Amino acid sequence: MVLLTWIAEVADEPLVLEPADRRAEWETNTWSLGAAEEDRSSLSVAEVVVAFERTAAAIRERIRDLGFSGVATFYVWHDEQAGQLRCSTGSVPPDALPFSRTYVASDNLGPVVEGFLADSEPGFIAWSVLDDAQNLSDQTETQLEIRPLRVWVSSVGASH
Repeated sequence: MVLLTWIAEVADEPLVLEPADRRAEWETNTWSLGAAEEDRSSLSVAEVVVAFERTAAAIRERIRDLGFSGVATFYVWHDEQAGQLRCSTGSVPPDALPFSRTYVASDNLGPVVEGFLADSEPGFIAWSVLDDAQNLSDQTETQLEIRPLRVWVSSVGASH
């Protein structure tokens, strides 16, 4: 259950909340979490969700103890290309997360974790998918935009 340990450790890692320097926040507060095949097959979605909820609660406490009075969001997504769960904390509301692609913020972490645990070949992308990506037409690009990145968000700042 290494993944659950890593998720818990995120709450104790360095934390930067600097609204004027989003890059510093991103570089310090963003974590990539992988899992061995045995972890993926033995963990339940609920166990991973609870671990992230505990981490969000611990980060919320840390932010309160720091006296930070602004908006802050802890968020988690499945990076399919890397085969990892990623998480970060930023001094931004859920509708202003630093993604370059379209995303949907949700308070339901289950589907994000389910996609990660069900990924039988994490980080593997079939050649056919890459070939298709090279030959995108305008219509296909529009279709790809329809499937936004799912991101679980949890408010951890003093302001909401």
